[in-house]
Parts: sequence; C-alpha cells; structure tokens
Amino acid sequence: MQRKRLKKRHPVLKTVLFLILALLIGGSAYGMHKYHSLQNSVKGSYQASGVSKLRNVNRQLAQKKPISILLMGTDTGALGRTFQGRTDSMMVVTINPQTNKTTITSIPRDTAVNIPGYESQSPAKINAAYAWGKSKTAITTVQKMLTVPIDFYAIINMGGMEKIINEVGGVTLKPTLSFSYGGYTFKKGVTTHMNGKKALAYSRMRDDDPQGDYGRQTRQRKVIMALLKQSNSISTLLNADFISSLSKQTQTDLTFNDLTALAQNYRAAIKHIKTTHIQGTGETINGQSMEVATTSELQRVTNFIRRGLGLSHATTGTIANVTGTDSTGSTDQTGETTATAAGGPGNGQ
Repeated sequence: MQRKRLKKRHPVLKTVLFLILALLIGGSAYGMHKYHSLQNSVKGSYQASGVSKLRNVNRQLAQKKPISILLMGTDTGALGRTFQGRTDSMMVVTINPQTNKTTITSIPRDTAVNIPGYESQSPAKINAAYAWGKSKTAITTVQKMLTVPIDFYAIINMGGMEKIINEVGGVTLKPTLSFSYGGYTFKKGVTTHMNGKKALAYSRMRDDDPQGDYGRQTRQRKVIMALLKQSNSISTLLNADFISSLSKQTQTDLTFNDLTALAQNYRAAIKHIKTTHIQGTGETINGQSMEVATTSELQRVTNFIRRGLGLSHATTGTIANVTGTDSTGSTDQTGETTATAAGGPGNGQ
C-alpha cells in the first residue's frame, strides 16, 4: 500500500505510558514512609477532563475489570512552552487484569476525523481535537470515532522524555533502519544503548523513514518496550523529587487512589503487550494532507480495543466515515504485533 509522506517535523511523545507503568510496577513496594510525599507529587499532575464518563470507572477499578487510558503527547515543554497546541501523538491503552494482557493502539496525528462540537471545521486532523477543546474534546473525538469508552486520560509534554530515560540509565535496542538525525547516527540491526537525548532523536525522525509517520510509531513503541525491560532500575523513578519534577510536565485525571489500585491489581496485565495502529491513506481534504482510514479499518481497530476491554462487538454503523461514503476496502497490513516484556513488569512475585 502506498503511504503519503508527511513533511512536518514534530516529536511524538508517548512516555507518559512509562510513568504510569513505572507506578504500576513498583508502586506497591514503594514504602509507606514515602507514601504521603508521593501522594502530594501525583496530586500536582491531576486535571479533570470535564467529560462525563461513559461508565463507572470507580467500579471498574474496584472490581478489577479492564480499563482504558487515552495517552497524548505534545511538542510543548521545550523552549519554555507549556501545555498548548496540538497533540503530536495519541494512544489508546487497555489494561486487562482478567486476561493479564495490555493493548496499545496508536492513532496517527494526521488521521482525518469529525470533531464533535466543531462540525463546521470538520473533517480535520485528529491532533486538532486537543488544540480546539483540550482533553475533553480529544476524549470525545476518540470515543465517537472508535466506539470505545475512554476511562482516563494522561498527557505529557516534551520535557518528560529525556528525564524518564535518563533516570533508568538509558535504553538499549536495535534500530529498525539506518539514519542520522539530531546529531546522532543509527545503524539498522546494531544493538545501541541510548541516553534520553539520543532516544528522543531516534523517536522523532520521520522524513527519512520509508513508512513516514507509521514507521516512526513503530520505533516509539520499541522505545517503550525497551523502557519496560529496565524494570530493575524502575525503583529510581519512585522518589518524590523525580515524581514532583515529572508532574509539572504531566496532566491526568488518574488520582493517586486510582494509581494505587492499578499498582495493586493490574501489574501482571502489562507483562504481555499487543500493539497496533490505525492505517490510513493520504488524501487532500479542504487543502490539507490527511490520513483517511476506511470504515473497515476503523472497525478492525474498534474490535481490537474492545476485545482488550472484554466488551462485545460494536458494528461499523456507529462509526462516522469522514469522507461521507461507506468505504469497505481494507488495509493489507494490520500492523499488529505482540510482545512479552521479558524481565519487565509482572515478573516479581
């Protein structure tokens, strides 16, 4: 399948997932003597979305049922910028303690979508949802597009990436292709240890990737997996100074009690992770280059997420097609991959 090359450069930041995972992995062993200082630090990142939840999330956690989190990354946090602008990345994460499995679904930032409340400006790129209506609009947009409930959200800006990776002593992985970017050179298949700045460069490059933004998403997911393999160093993350610093770069509606429940009951579920992404084709709409996913592709992704949440099938009739037609062609590449975080979360008994 031909994929249209995207020209603009923006970092895609998914490291808030690792913050949450770090709390899941080590939170229960953190120690009561530091409980209150950690609690106060986490409070600093709390920000309600303003969305009416589609289901009782407190009951979901109390009954140890699957939950979903919409993770967003922005290109803010650099050069003195704050939480404003468009999201560079979006991921829907499901954590299912009943099957002990986690799913991660990447939503490309140029995905064409109808944004609730902004119909006169739709279709638009999905990264505009946060810019126009912050987390509330981003959540409602994803829920409507994919027919899935979003239980929680979290967003991190650019300032968090290097800090997290450096705190765990860097990450080691094999680049999926050879390229130079940000003053660093990467060789395909050569095991490489990366500090925070180098890993950020590895995650940001897009223009020289034959698969464009889709290839970049693959590299970013590999960085996340490499972070998970650093579980022996995760205890370094669980200190009040680090969490306090990171909370200034993070916003979420996960409370400390929510994170505590996740740490106690959901850790084993992140040992096995399956990932995918929405696959679209490049089209020019209203003078903008967008990635348009067919109805069948959106249905595939909906099914993938709903299976992760243990929910029944939702038909394509509830999914709005941004082109106004019922496209039935399917992508020839699902992009689904399965991984086990060897040496990662859930190993400690």
